[in-house]
Amino acid sequence: MAGAERGGAETAFVDMCLALDEAGEDIEVVTRADDIRVPRLEKAGIKVHILPFGGRWDVYTPWRLAKIIKKFQPHIVQTWMSRAAAFTPSWNAFMKIPRYLITSRLGGYYKLKYFKSADYFTTITPDIKRHLVDLGIHENKISHINNFAETEINESPNATINRAEMETPDDAPLLLALGRLHESKAFDTLIQAVAELPGVHLWIAGEGPERANLERQIRRLGVEHRVKFLGWRQDRAALFQACDIFVFPSRYEPFGTVFVQAWAQKKPLIASAADGARQFVREGEDGLLFPIDDMESLKVSIKLLIDNENLQKRLVENGYARYLAEFTKEKSVSEYLNFYHEIRALEGLND
Repeated sequence: MAGAERGGAETAFVDMCLALDEAGEDIEVVTRADDIRVPRLEKAGIKVHILPFGGRWDVYTPWRLAKIIKKFQPHIVQTWMSRAAAFTPSWNAFMKIPRYLITSRLGGYYKLKYFKSADYFTTITPDIKRHLVDLGIHENKISHINNFAETEINESPNATINRAEMETPDDAPLLLALGRLHESKAFDTLIQAVAELPGVHLWIAGEGPERANLERQIRRLGVEHRVKFLGWRQDRAALFQACDIFVFPSRYEPFGTVFVQAWAQKKPLIASAADGARQFVREGEDGLLFPIDDMESLKVSIKLLIDNENLQKRLVENGYARYLAEFTKEKSVSEYLNFYHEIRALEGLND
């Protein structure tokens, strides 16, 4: 994994590594230095190798990565996103180790030029799988496997957040949004909607390049007392339990694990009709969808949920059922392991 310091894909990566370790798999991780994901992995006893994953002139990373692979002798090398895939060396006989297979996990609509070493692919949505087929990858080389929607594995089940610490009244409608503070996440649209809904409060957990712009926006709108930035958090379950409604307003989102976490945490969901949510959320059954950047429609959805407890209950019950059927940790890990064994069998490789 050569991703950013903070982000949904990076969090999902750590969650899956921890889950595979819990399942008894022998894994090692290669990633960039990071003060959150590296300590979480090492705390679980997973060996972590730190590499720079730099630009085109970075010759150290692929050389060192080949050395790590040769020593570990894996059955599978799983890459996440494009940069890590581009640095990963294919197996060759001169390595003098048993053949390994490279599987590349795609959480977006990447170009194939980054995945020249990939033998197989996993995608987190059906549409990303379609994207790969359109680019010429045979369907038998691709498996769609959902992200799972666990929150922090080691988080105390009794962890709670006191609303008063955030200057949020106990009886105020409280919205929660999670994600990197980036233009693609459309937090500006959500803030504008909240500004026009008196009495509604909003917590946004995340960090990113848009923080200063968003802070200026809330000052300009005069809603500093109702909109709070929480920074990057590792207590997602506690945040969900503190809120009344979860909002996922992205302009661009190939998937977005956090909307499934809302289902898992039994919170009513409002989501934009970006690619990810649109493929999974069933309007009026397990969530409410609004057109991308349509602030007026978002306001209507927020007010509708606040005023309709029966609708809240229906969305929560159906969303939780979707989580249990499609997005549990056990289901995702099982599908990954089955895929790994299947492709090794297809290649005539004995585990």
